[in-house]
Amino acid sequence: MNASRMMAALLLLTMAAPGWAHGIWFAQRAGRLALVYGEGAEDVEVFSRRDRITALQAFDAAGRPLPVHTVPVEPMVFVSADVTAVVLATTMDNGYWSRLPSGKWMAGTKESVPTATTTGRYLKYGTHLLMAPVGEMQPVTGMAFQIVSAGGRFPQRSGELIAVRVLHEGRPVSGVEVWPDLVNDPDGASLRTDANGLATVTVRNQGLNVIRAEYTERAVRGDADGKVDLVEHFATLSFTLKPPAD
Repeated sequence: MNASRMMAALLLLTMAAPGWAHGIWFAQRAGRLALVYGEGAEDVEVFSRRDRITALQAFDAAGRPLPVHTVPVEPMVFVSADVTAVVLATTMDNGYWSRLPSGKWMAGTKESVPTATTTGRYLKYGTHLLMAPVGEMQPVTGMAFQIVSAGGRFPQRSGELIAVRVLHEGRPVSGVEVWPDLVNDPDGASLRTDANGLATVTVRNQGLNVIRAEYTERAVRGDADGKVDLVEHFATLSFTLKPPAD
């Protein structure tokens, strides 16, 4: 296979991958707040995937909902929220993906890919703090899987500790893997939540921080009409620490 054909084959495989290692988060792009989809240094084009964004919310310091909307500007999707917003939250449905006996992946359910060895639905969630919360952060209403900061003084410097709680359907989940830094160290060591859904993470960056958690549940009877074997939830909590004052 020549080099051009090899590159084309690799591209097709990449496009066919379900992207379960990818997450969504909010970050500054060209001086504007954008919705980012990717992992580590990889920043995947979001514009063509904007129809997968199933929820976008903004809240003020008292937890009241505020106006917020997307501003698609190819290849990005920017976010415009009320100036009093302190929390943003979004959900992306990355759809159904099936693994073939060959090991390759194909978009579709058990119904449309009957030879699949396993089929999953892959959901992404992102919560962003525009301002440090005072005390324990309130969960985002209606978000199925999320990471919230859990009380105490919010960190101001890299190297400090932050306690986070992982919630599924509003309830703390134990044994969930949490990674401190999806962007700069996506393959770094993880830790697991305790019986109260808590994990204590070291803040890595004096700048953007994106904490990640993943939780996979086996599909129960009636879930997605029997179309999948599992549902994978991938959540981030992002925030930015300002540089130390001179």
